[in-house]
Amino acid sequence: MNKVFIIAEAGVNHNGDINLAKKLIDIAAKAGADAVKFQTFKATLNISKNAQKASYQKQTTDKNESQFEMIKKLELDENTHKELIAYCKQKNITFLSTPFDSDSIKLLDELGLSTFKIPSGEITNLPYLRQIGGLNKKIILSTGMANLGEVEAAIEALVKSGTKRENISLLHANTQYPTPMEDVNLKAMITLKNAFGLEVGYSDHTLGIEVDIAAVAMGAKIIEKHFTLDKSMPGPDHKASLEPDELAAMVRAIRNIELALGDGIKHFSKSESENIKIARKSIVAKCDIKKGEIFSEQNICVKRPGDGINPMRWDEVIGQISQKDYKQDDLI
Repeated sequence: MNKVFIIAEAGVNHNGDINLAKKLIDIAAKAGADAVKFQTFKATLNISKNAQKASYQKQTTDKNESQFEMIKKLELDENTHKELIAYCKQKNITFLSTPFDSDSIKLLDELGLSTFKIPSGEITNLPYLRQIGGLNKKIILSTGMANLGEVEAAIEALVKSGTKRENISLLHANTQYPTPMEDVNLKAMITLKNAFGLEVGYSDHTLGIEVDIAAVAMGAKIIEKHFTLDKSMPGPDHKASLEPDELAAMVRAIRNIELALGDGIKHFSKSESENIKIARKSIVAKCDIKKGEIFSEQNICVKRPGDGINPMRWDEVIGQISQKDYKQDDLI
């Protein structure tokens, strides 16, 4: 079975607190996620001091602080990264982090990350793409806000820089937090698969877990979902995140869907094999039949159980001569 890779996105929901970050790792590991992902950045390299917040950020953070001030408080330094990586190893869960600038790319490479996650906002950042592409690592590329041409250009930049094309996975995404259901456009994930022939998945910012389950049913091989300790906590992403019990429920649902999808071969299953004789029917005597009588619609019919002659052979039986006596309802 090709297991779905589930990324529990802690993002910046640690609120700059390493102890909270470790609690998030505990939650992700307990829920059964394959990886827990954070974000690596330096505010001074990413955001000008007069940059405005997104509307959803204004609703969930201090309205008087700038985007720069908000992001600055959420930075994780090198030692914190090392401590979190070590803690993830203890908890047997993969550590991932999204870099947002050149220094952060270098740091994560030096820390030994084998997979790099590119966020939707960097899909048109050519220098950034070239730097990550040159590392020749496995890449997960989010495609929120992008059209097919922009996705194609990003893939081309990564490949030309040294990344093997088959090492790139694409995540359909919508960058609104939370994403309205009418804007999810989950069929676009299939469009990405058909257009580029690469592994696809879904980075979800909707409320709840329904869309994630649907994405897996539609062929997603990677699911990324924000989670938090408590949705009511201050911070830009908590409101659009799952709480611990919801994350665990999502993982369970995805694992069940993996089993339910099966191998695609149409055959009876082991569990239903015992019901074949019970649910199907056979050709039986409609009334008492004497040896030598000719079988006809007047003296035979179709009834349960299904361990006699298959009714699909009806035309073969009609017109044959009975070789024995039959009581009503005897199997022919």
